[in-house]
Amino acid sequence: MTEMEICEVVAKVISQKGTCAAEHKVGDEFAIGDKTPPNMCSWAFYALFPFASVLQFGGSFPWEDDLDRTTVACPDPANPVVFELKRVRK
Repeated sequence: MTEMEICEVVAKVISQKGTCAAEHKVGDEFAIGDKTPPNMCSWAFYALFPFASVLQFGGSFPWEDDLDRTTVACPDPANPVVFELKRVRK
């Protein structure tokens, strides 16, 4: 059995409207693992985690032009923060 490559995933804020309760700003970056990163909104993390897991374990999203990236919004419809998730291959 071969060992599966587990990639790093970085979440970067690419858009923020309204007032984010966690004070996220465009340009903020977080390394995504199996725990909520320090200073990252837990609600945003819970929204991102399923998508980050796909990228971590080699999957991709067929609707994306770059199969190493996807975009996901936090669940606050009044103050949306949009994150770009990027797979970082070792």
